[in-house]
Amino acid sequence: MSILWEKSGTWRWIVRKTRDSKPFFLVFATVCGVVPGVIGYGVMQITNSRNQQLEDQLRRNARPDSLMMGKVNSNRLAEFLGELQRKEDTNDRYVAALRGETLTRNPYVRIQPIPKESSSKVEEEQK
Repeated sequence: MSILWEKSGTWRWIVRKTRDSKPFFLVFATVCGVVPGVIGYGVMQITNSRNQQLEDQLRRNARPDSLMMGKVNSNRLAEFLGELQRKEDTNDRYVAALRGETLTRNPYVRIQPIPKESSSKVEEEQK
């Protein structure tokens, strides 16, 4: 900022005006907040594509693992939102995650360890 202060007469003028005039300070602060917000909103509107054909094409060309992860994530989100709607205590979810356990395998049993896969099972699946 010292470089601006030493070299720029405009910057010194802005600093003096904001120091001396509260209305100028409020206008300057509003402009500094609103103008980037408007520009950001405009960029988001321009780059946001709500083209249904494009969305359909992207879904058709999606890899199977992406589709599977989408289903898994939507199931987990539905379960989590259901728990929130029923006002259930969800702190055990975080405790289980810290212990390497999951709560989404069986809906009737809340905390279950992740099953250990044997090396022979993994080799069979890879073949």
